[in-house]
Amino acid sequence: MNIHKQAIGVFDSGYGGLSILNEFLKELPEYDFIYLGDNARSPYGTRSYDVVYEYTLQAVEQLFSMGCELVILACNTASAKALRTIQQRDLPKINPNKRVLGVIRPSVEEVGLLTKTKHVGVLGTVGTVRSNSYPLEIEKLYPDIKVLQESCPMWVPLVENNEFKTEGGQYFIKKNIANLLQKDPKIDTIILGCTHYPLLQEEIQKYLPNRINLIPQGEIVAKSLKDYLKRHPEMEVRCSKNGEREFFTTEFVDSFEEKAARFLNSELKARHINL
Repeated sequence: MNIHKQAIGVFDSGYGGLSILNEFLKELPEYDFIYLGDNARSPYGTRSYDVVYEYTLQAVEQLFSMGCELVILACNTASAKALRTIQQRDLPKINPNKRVLGVIRPSVEEVGLLTKTKHVGVLGTVGTVRSNSYPLEIEKLYPDIKVLQESCPMWVPLVENNEFKTEGGQYFIKKNIANLLQKDPKIDTIILGCTHYPLLQEEIQKYLPNRINLIPQGEIVAKSLKDYLKRHPEMEVRCSKNGEREFFTTEFVDSFEEKAARFLNSELKARHINL
């Protein structure tokens, strides 16, 4: 099923990756993009490494079969649990010229530029927090930075069901932020370590002191992709540029279109696909 010659593939277990795609469309509007959401099997956050790896590899291979030369894992859990294995073990066998990139490294690079106190917080899903991907990546680049994490199991359902402005929604947002800041009052920079969380940004800011920097991933990952394409002209020329977008979901199309519109602030048409 070769939809485009060479669109950029964007994969997420559900809807959150649309917040990353939204920024790609602003930063790189001329490029073609194919978005694939594995909504039938989400969330990935609570699943084991092996299962996340297996599902992510299936999605990457599907996007490759549609003509994508470059695939972005717009999902923190997939980036944490599957990216490295796919890059090191699978890509050389599938096609050494294709590329798969994640969302964790660009966010980590930004942290070092923003923190003054060298105390950083991460708000993420249970799976991302358990994987310790952020502390490990931060330690590689900035060994002097101290990292505290807080898992927010209720936040994704709050976003997907549009309940985050309710009293119950506010309770969980406030509680998780308070928990994180209690662990280390010196935190001056917080990474939103889940692609659903940019939709909560306004609510999160309400409960944060002004001195704290908030890092939403979309803008950072979009700038990082733009930079990557500049630095890799051999990949850039292989990406088609007709300004086209395709959306695929492994779940009900109607439900996907309705929820996806919230992330993109525009109507869209999706197609069903099996992985």
